[in-house]
Amino acid sequence: MRVTAISDLHGAVEHLDAVSKGCDALLVLGDLINVLDYRTMGGILVEVFGREPVAAAAELRARGRFDEARTAIRQRVADGDAARARFVELARRDYQRVFDALPEHSYITFGNVDIPELLLSVKPDHVRFMDGDSVKLGATTFGFVGGGVRTPLAIPGEVDDPEYDAKFQRVGPVDVICTHMPPRIPWYTYDVVAKKFEPGSVGLIGYVQEHRPRYGLFGHVHNPFLPRGGIGHTEMVNVGHFQASGRGFTMDLPD
Repeated sequence: MRVTAISDLHGAVEHLDAVSKGCDALLVLGDLINVLDYRTMGGILVEVFGREPVAAAAELRARGRFDEARTAIRQRVADGDAARARFVELARRDYQRVFDALPEHSYITFGNVDIPELLLSVKPDHVRFMDGDSVKLGATTFGFVGGGVRTPLAIPGEVDDPEYDAKFQRVGPVDVICTHMPPRIPWYTYDVVAKKFEPGSVGLIGYVQEHRPRYGLFGHVHNPFLPRGGIGHTEMVNVGHFQASGRGFTMDLPD
């Protein structure tokens, strides 16, 4: 059985057909919508608020000045309710595009930039949503823990640490643990292009040390210092920035 894991689609659907045809199951590890592409300064935020204020806010966020970043955008908006409604409309559009392109053998969880309630309201029946639970594909059991850990960004896809860590308890022992977040270890969380450390999960480290799955698959860090390594007996793999590469991580597993 061939299983491919991808992450960080950010609205890019043009490569989904090719990657899905080459596998028996497609795992999507979150960040389905394109809120902001730092490479091109495109995305939903730019469509709603304009390029200049979003670029200014992004620079402030990169310097840790989160309140000022929010103010920089809000000052450019005459009608906050209309802007929020437009944001949700465009996020729904992105979700619909992604779901229209996903095959029936897809299993998804959500990432930190996702809006879980909106995602679930748009998700078609043929796509299975996974979060804090597991599924057996062939002879291999996969567990999923969705969302991002809490940060000063305070965005919808972030989860408080106790809630996030409780999902690992619900999953229990599996052969492959799938998360959006990396383990909170410097060489997995450092982005060599952005030149900063992204957040990571301490709970994931504890889970891997306790249950020792064969693989730990994750995304979130687009340009990791170390895309593949280990924690004890577990091989840890950043499955890649799908929006940029159109590729994922493929495993050939027993039926």
